[in-house]
Amino acid sequence: MTSPFSELAANLNDIALQGLYRSRRIIDSPQGINLHIDGKSVVNFCSNDYLGLANHPDVVSAFKIGADKYGVGSGSAHLICGHSAAHHALEEELAAFTGRDRALLFSTGYMANMGVISALVGRGDAVFEDRLNHASLLDGGLLSAARFKRYAHGDALDLAAKLESAAGRKLVVTDSTFSMDGDFAPLDALALAAKNQGAWLMVDDAHGLGVIGEHGGGIVEYFGLGQDEVPVLMGTLGKGFGTFGAFVAGSEELIETLIQKARTYIYTTALPAAVAEATRTSLKIVIAENWRRDKLKKLAARFSLGAEQIGLQLMPSSSAIQPVLIGDSQTAVDISNALLNAGFLVSAIRPPTVPQGGARLRVTFSALHEEQHVDRLLDALDKAMIGCK
Repeated sequence: MTSPFSELAANLNDIALQGLYRSRRIIDSPQGINLHIDGKSVVNFCSNDYLGLANHPDVVSAFKIGADKYGVGSGSAHLICGHSAAHHALEEELAAFTGRDRALLFSTGYMANMGVISALVGRGDAVFEDRLNHASLLDGGLLSAARFKRYAHGDALDLAAKLESAAGRKLVVTDSTFSMDGDFAPLDALALAAKNQGAWLMVDDAHGLGVIGEHGGGIVEYFGLGQDEVPVLMGTLGKGFGTFGAFVAGSEELIETLIQKARTYIYTTALPAAVAEATRTSLKIVIAENWRRDKLKKLAARFSLGAEQIGLQLMPSSSAIQPVLIGDSQTAVDISNALLNAGFLVSAIRPPTVPQGGARLRVTFSALHEEQHVDRLLDALDKAMIGCK
């Protein structure tokens, strides 16, 4: 008999022939700008640990102290017996940091987005999403059972036109900093369009919180917007904060609604209390050490200027994400492999993560990088591009 998995094998072969096959690399060192991966030492240019806090000694120490106090596992969901004093304190501190009434912890950003959208809209309602939103936002919208509509990337006019014809509750959902492009959503214009049509605006600030804004308040700080303009704010803890998990911040009514209705909050185990303690420490560093954000800006600007000088095609980005557009998927993989051989880890991003013909190298910076790392990467990129033509 034919194996029930024979079709899967054929599909995997097709993926490989298109240059789209994904594989994992094994890392046996702490996260940072220097990694030991597959037996090779490399300089890391593909991490989301933007502020360099994932292996910060104070954050690691807080995690260990938290583990000594609370153990390793949280034991259950928040609503059973998994909600510790550490979780509660972190929620209060995140609410204060974001300037909102309350915050609610989720175990991952994916679960936060899925849970929030499904809790706020359903059949008879409508959800409007930027065409380049993260997969978790798109999946949340599709699974909510609300009418799902996508507006042109960053186009508040297109959004406004679509909002006019909708009935029921209206939820507008957008990334803040788009993770594969590095550009910002026009949040001021989106907030105005949503307000004019009586819609809620939900912003996923995963790549902005801690990184963007003078005080690390993310895209809402960058645009000078508050809880009234952006009533639903989601942030992750595994990027700028260097730890793990996610949270949603907003009004008292929003958070209580999520506690009652967000299935991905109700029915999953709470993240370890030790992680919450580590995040409390990283939050203090995010607030206090502005130099980390200032350095990211300088590194990104230096890379952008150097890339232009050697003829690389960068996508328009003012963030720590600096994508180099390649186009062909296999070429992107070949250049990524050439960079790895030269001692640099840079991911090749291919469809379906990005549009067809939009394969790119996603270069990201950390506050731990130095200018000499940027210059060496540019030199290696120049040689790799020539070698792969």
